[in-house]
Amino acid sequence: MKTIVSIGVFVLAIVFCATTASRADTLQDIVTKRKLVAGIKTDYPPWGMRDKDGQIVGLEIDLVRDFARRIGQNVGEAIEVELVPVVASNRMQFLQQGRIDVMIATMNDLPERRKVVGSVYPDYYSSGVAVFARKDAAINDFESLGGKPICGVQGTWYNRDWGAMKGAEMVIFPGAPEVEKALLDGRCVGWLYDDSAFVARQVTEPAKWKDFKIATPVVGDVPWAAAVRLEDLQAPIGKLLADTIIDWHRSGMIADLEKKWGIPPTKWVAMMHEACNTGAPQCATTRPPTN
Repeated sequence: MKTIVSIGVFVLAIVFCATTASRADTLQDIVTKRKLVAGIKTDYPPWGMRDKDGQIVGLEIDLVRDFARRIGQNVGEAIEVELVPVVASNRMQFLQQGRIDVMIATMNDLPERRKVVGSVYPDYYSSGVAVFARKDAAINDFESLGGKPICGVQGTWYNRDWGAMKGAEMVIFPGAPEVEKALLDGRCVGWLYDDSAFVARQVTEPAKWKDFKIATPVVGDVPWAAAVRLEDLQAPIGKLLADTIIDWHRSGMIADLEKKWGIPPTKWVAMMHEACNTGAPQCATTRPPTN
């Protein structure tokens, strides 16, 4: 924690001393307004959801609040958090448009997305792709999707690669709540999505999903990136968020949050905890070159 605080103080000192010809620095804006505006999911329990009182809660919301706490701790001021719900189809646009300062919203870290928003490295979580299907749907691998109605969420990259290209009749909905209803109503026999979302549902709502199973192998494991605007990636806000993610892994905070929210421990989080405590390349703030 001392290391993160000292880095943050240094970063903020740069911010306050710098002048810009165009717009103010995002981190300076946050401190000036005493508010961090974050894009989060409300349709992805338990990473982001509404509780029985309508409040937005979840693992990613805990991460956002911790980031705001660290910013405030560095400047001796409380930083308010404004949570802005996003979905897969608009989360990057919200960043581009300046409607949010940061985005922590289950976004797979893909090369094409790094051209649109500033995907912060290292990543903070990871998931694969699978089909959650009725047990009697005769689905046991991706080749068995041919001709079957499969639900998907708008804006997810694997609707084409692991759905349509496998012959599935993709039925696309704006978000997870609409997919859930369609699946339970029988309008689809399966749901193509992140395996992490299915595991969480099986753990937290076993009775509701007793007739369903993760029917295909889990493929395409892709880490999740927090994001800032593209021009902010190497700016103070991007660098401070990268340092914070390293500390989340190093301290075991993300593993603790998995336990808090009833998520089975994942090998990827355990690997990152070890990597960040041994200085492995997976836990650097500089993305390794890709082939």
